[in-house]
Amino acid sequence: MSDTKQPFMNTTRRQALSLLALGASGVVLSGLPTLSRAFAQDTKKAKGQLTIGFSQEPTVFNPHMIHIEVDEGIHFSIFDPLFYVDEKGAFVAALAAEVPTVENGGISADGLSWKVKLRDDVKWHDGKPFTAEDVKFTLELLVDPNFRSWRKTGHEYVRDLTVVSPTEITWKMEKPFAPYPSILASTFITPKHILGAAADKNTAPFNNAPVGTGPFKWKERVAGDYILLEANTDYFGAGPYIERLIYKYVPDLNVMYTQFKTGDIDVVGLQWITPDHYEEAKALEGKVVTVVPGSTVESFTFNMERPQFKDPKVREALYHAIDKQSIIDALYYGLPTPTESYVPQQSFYYNPDLPKHEFSMEKAKKLLDDAGWKPGTDGVRAKDGVKLAFTCSTTAGNHIREQVQQYLQQSFKDLGIDMTISNLPPAVMWGDYWMLSKFDCVIVGLDFLTGPDPDTSDFFRSTSSPAKGGSGQNNWQFVNKEVDDLLAKGGSVFVPEERKAAYFKIQEIMRRELPFLPLFQYATVRGHKQGVENVVFNINTRIDTWNVGSWKLS
Repeated sequence: MSDTKQPFMNTTRRQALSLLALGASGVVLSGLPTLSRAFAQDTKKAKGQLTIGFSQEPTVFNPHMIHIEVDEGIHFSIFDPLFYVDEKGAFVAALAAEVPTVENGGISADGLSWKVKLRDDVKWHDGKPFTAEDVKFTLELLVDPNFRSWRKTGHEYVRDLTVVSPTEITWKMEKPFAPYPSILASTFITPKHILGAAADKNTAPFNNAPVGTGPFKWKERVAGDYILLEANTDYFGAGPYIERLIYKYVPDLNVMYTQFKTGDIDVVGLQWITPDHYEEAKALEGKVVTVVPGSTVESFTFNMERPQFKDPKVREALYHAIDKQSIIDALYYGLPTPTESYVPQQSFYYNPDLPKHEFSMEKAKKLLDDAGWKPGTDGVRAKDGVKLAFTCSTTAGNHIREQVQQYLQQSFKDLGIDMTISNLPPAVMWGDYWMLSKFDCVIVGLDFLTGPDPDTSDFFRSTSSPAKGGSGQNNWQFVNKEVDDLLAKGGSVFVPEERKAAYFKIQEIMRRELPFLPLFQYATVRGHKQGVENVVFNINTRIDTWNVGSWKLS
């Protein structure tokens, strides 16, 4: 990945804007037409059925409401953005007729004026034409105070949205915001004539029967089991090539692997094949199994509003009590890479000089002793009436994470810390329990970056905590003014080398403050049956099915 970022290393401010770096450094500009969404322009002929297994259940079908990665598997199937980021880090036009740049007049040299030209051959799934009115509606919806938006970051700076014609829209930015292109690349456009007609967008019928412009149409959902989509034969791009697409919910990862072996599942999606099955899986006949680096970082995450976690010495002690390398070797078969950062190590913005984690029960014990956390008569440490006891949660059925919990539970117990394990079904775990910070601590894998862009305002900005009325994913309720200031600075700088300083510093602060304990960067075992073509890994997206419209059955 680092090779694709080199051209941006010495760019000037104007050149960076010209390349639509605008903060999405590492993103290579593509002015190619939309047809590149499929890897070749074939005669469109949808055939056959494909079953994709997810260990978490997609439950949020309006792409602008608070959601997690698995929901985007459905969003990419049903909706389109103006442009998206491909596996090479290039912006590629989708609903836009071309990616806006300085050269083609789409963006002013100062980054403040935008003009986006749209395709004139796109229809919604109900046959109505897609127009600039839908783009205007979507961008306004995301900042509507009455709508439970999952992301206002970037969109909040848009001003003077003007529909020039059905195929052209313009707007001004209140201030230059470097990450905005990457944010737009993950912003799916929704229909004004359907969702806009609802009195309450939060409870609209659309939210359970979405209508998009994408390669697949909503057919049916059996909650707790599967979602069935069918080919959109009027799709404007190449594809789809699959007649029926089934997203099957299989919460137990061992069961999902077994169903992959037997052919009940054609493609293993989130959370993929667990490392303990890798040796067997790679030898399976009729299957394609590969190990790929993931952008996801696994962490032990705190709710910073819980009194037992407000003391930074407690968080530091817990980190010392985790034997990361042994966990990776014993439970993950040595596949993932330990990390100290939330930034993928392939990123241009990854800080390699963070303090290295040290497993030391002695240092953990000394930190707690020195900080005044004394064992009580029950052996559990306490201070100022607060016991060092908490609940740890994750997805029920993820057997490797459950083993990690059991290991940590024993390590913490040896320090006089009482950790109770309480796991929940995915739809419950990653619903309000996670999003509204109802947990004590969780084990979770997250993609922190917006595509290749290093902005993490949604995760770290003080105002991005839904539990406190904000919009974003700051579910640990982390508050740090210096980080807020650095995020603002990083978002206003265009040249990657200049931006790097701000994001290196943020990584230093997060490593010092430890609102979450970074464990490792994913190395995932992906699998699909032979004959499924164009299943391409993309570190710039949060879900495998980012290009499902171009998947084929040979």
